[in-house]
Amino acid sequence: MKVKCVVFTLAAATSLLSMFQARADEGMWLPALISQRIADMQAKGFHLTAEDIYSVNQASLKDAVVLFGGGCTGELVSDEGLLFTNHHCGYGYIQRHSSVEHDYLKDGFWAMNRSEELPNPGLTVRFLERMEDVTPQVLEGYDAKMDEETRAELVRKNSEKIRETAVKDGKGLKASVEALYYGNQYFLFVFREYRDVRLVGAPPSSIGKFGGETDNWVWPRHTGDFSIFRIYAGKDNMPADYSEDNVPYRPKKSLKISLAGVKEGDFTFVYGCPGSTREYVHSAEVDYVANVSDPQKIALRTTRLDIMKKYMSQSQAVRIQYSSKFAGVANAWKKWQGEEKGIRKMNTVAEKREFEKGFEAWAKGKPCEGITDTLASLYARRNPVFRAYEYYNETVRAIEKLQMASGRPVSAKDYYRPIDEETFTAMMTAFDKGLDDCYKPEYFLKSRERFASMEEWKDAVFADSLEAKNLAEALNTHYSKVIAPQVNSLGRRINLANRTYMKAQMEYCKDKTFYPDANLTLRVAYGHVRGYSPADGVSYNPVSTLTGIIEKDNPDIFDYNIPQTLRDIYARGGYEAQPVCFLATNHTSGGNSGSPVLNADGNLIGINFDRVWEGTMSDYVFDPDFCRNISIDVRYILFTIKEIGHADYLLDEMTFVK
Repeated sequence: MKVKCVVFTLAAATSLLSMFQARADEGMWLPALISQRIADMQAKGFHLTAEDIYSVNQASLKDAVVLFGGGCTGELVSDEGLLFTNHHCGYGYIQRHSSVEHDYLKDGFWAMNRSEELPNPGLTVRFLERMEDVTPQVLEGYDAKMDEETRAELVRKNSEKIRETAVKDGKGLKASVEALYYGNQYFLFVFREYRDVRLVGAPPSSIGKFGGETDNWVWPRHTGDFSIFRIYAGKDNMPADYSEDNVPYRPKKSLKISLAGVKEGDFTFVYGCPGSTREYVHSAEVDYVANVSDPQKIALRTTRLDIMKKYMSQSQAVRIQYSSKFAGVANAWKKWQGEEKGIRKMNTVAEKREFEKGFEAWAKGKPCEGITDTLASLYARRNPVFRAYEYYNETVRAIEKLQMASGRPVSAKDYYRPIDEETFTAMMTAFDKGLDDCYKPEYFLKSRERFASMEEWKDAVFADSLEAKNLAEALNTHYSKVIAPQVNSLGRRINLANRTYMKAQMEYCKDKTFYPDANLTLRVAYGHVRGYSPADGVSYNPVSTLTGIIEKDNPDIFDYNIPQTLRDIYARGGYEAQPVCFLATNHTSGGNSGSPVLNADGNLIGINFDRVWEGTMSDYVFDPDFCRNISIDVRYILFTIKEIGHADYLLDEMTFVK
């Protein structure tokens, strides 16, 4: 019987046009292998070559892109080390420099000369020097008869040798060997890391976080989500620790800035470091995410956010202390809501199960026969303990008092005890009610009998450092000695099965081009500026303007209270159509925050900062009808620098094209 290989990320009713769009716009492609996609990119409107995107022999676009702070992306926009990224990527550093007297979160910050730029201890940026396929070297000495632990140790030792060789002759070089396609391929990534990165400018949060969590992950969006930093180096242009003697870094490549703007249908591509996707997993994992994991995490974080919001609304000092923490909790909280809804709407679990049936019919008599049943069985064993694992992370680790009792650093500057006390009561109550007793340490079970209520237990924990220490130690020990080992053991078995399943999928679907799941390494995603229709009778244009900001402006609501300067500018007229944000079909994920969005000529048109809520399931399944990335238009950045920050001198460093 001939079994049709279907692209499991698409519903059965998807049109041929949508399938074509998915193949064009879906994907996070390795720059070193972009020659395999360049013909398609050029057919869609791209004007440059593969060598312009990635080269180790000459300056290329990769040399203007950095991994910013270990979890975001940034881009060089001048030959003097000037760097753009998102406001939310720089948020924690802006917050650390803020106080009630100098509230840079509320008022913004603009260095008017180099001496006013603020250092950020611990902040680094990494440039990709090169990447290469090292699969043969990593698997050197491998025998198919090896058990998995022996293979893992071989991979570890060989990878360490490769890393050591890669960095031995370079100042500031770092290297990693990453498994792609669940260990069917390995790539070496060599970076150069710079350690002196200074804050240059940031708009007030009423621009940089305009709309707050209400607008987060949604469209239309009017957020000026950018901040500006500068990379410094030693006199030799090499990485150096912070020093007043350091000089602005001179990049191999900086991006030219397009003033032409964007319109529906324009080619775009994103060059950045997407964090994590799981496009090829078994239906059991997606089922768990949509029906167990996301709902429980959403509920727990809703409680935490309500507690923080209550106290932050009562005090400016507390708002400053907890702004970064609140944003960190809220970002994933809202993303999970869209992800859960999107997976259900796409009928992803059922679609994957249909794919698995067809796969197993094809696999009959082959070495991979039965692999989907194996995975289903493993997930059935893993999911209950993994649920407990996630509960620990969302409850126990949310309580700062227990973190302090465990010896983990918590900044006294950014700690407010009433929030932590109320969080303790709420999270420990949820922990007790939400988990079976077999997942709780003996100390917890006995201690809950000693107190009449969780409130009484909370008073004891916060009054007695020994009680806090004992509870923290018991919870941490049970987590690390009982819960985590089970999760890790089953996780290794699932990864092993996924290696077999991934390889077999690629054999089964020979006509499908597989891109590796994201893992915070540099990737290229391409598509077009395009609006979308999220519901019947609703259709969104792909560009938002300053007029939309004025329409949302509300002095009585913190997240919508824009600077008076912006109101005055608008009232003078002439800026009604000032672009603010735009949509495109680029496939992005966490880590792509701050990524440059480039046009067909490789010039900067915007900075990626978000996805639409209806498309956040794209970490598991990409739908070309709903998956859109949101970017701030570079022209709004320039407008804000000039009209709000009055830091026109920064524009003199940049190169503009029409």
